[in-house]
Amino acid sequence: MNKIVVTEINFYPIKPTDKGLIGFASCLFNNLLSLNSIGVYTRLGGDGFRLVFPSRLLPNGKEISTFYPINKETADALTIPISKYIEELFEKTKGGQDGKGDESGGHG
Repeated sequence: MNKIVVTEINFYPIKPTDKGLIGFASCLFNNLLSLNSIGVYTRLGGDGFRLVFPSRLLPNGKEISTFYPINKETADALTIPISKYIEELFEKTKGGQDGKGDESGGHG
């Protein structure tokens, strides 16, 4: 498989929910595909983040996935850089800077 490159990462924080949702991420996948509305949740153990990919509810009640990684390699290729980006934002927030997503082109 070709090397997966994830760039232009953005994070849009929300007020955390009791289910662990802390915000939404977007990124460019191999500079070919924009991925948006990726839910970012805290892990149940409290260490790191997990990504939840968007789905749509059809009128008949069936839920279908919009997009998702089909193997661990692809899931890790998305989760690792997005998690690292969010951790860096949180570190900046602790240092007195705002922790909002990078609106000017992202991380890559």
